[in-house]
Amino acid sequence: MADLAQLLQRTMRRREVTAECLAEVTGIRTPRIRAFAEDGASGPVWPTELELAELAGALGLPLPDVYEAAGVPAAAPV
Repeated sequence: MADLAQLLQRTMRRREVTAECLAEVTGIRTPRIRAFAEDGASGPVWPTELELAELAGALGLPLPDVYEAAGVPAAAPV
């Protein structure tokens, strides 16, 4: 699986969505979205699980794929 930066860049390019557009839809500040798209989850700005969920929803990506790309451990089955 690609890391978060690759996943966001590829999806944003494919859907022709800018960081500004995602910011407007999700409420996440544009500089944070740019940081996620450039540095992924290992850069100086770390995404929260809520931000990851909002990005997944806005981009139409499966949440488990976004969590995996960001290195968020999967929840234990109940």
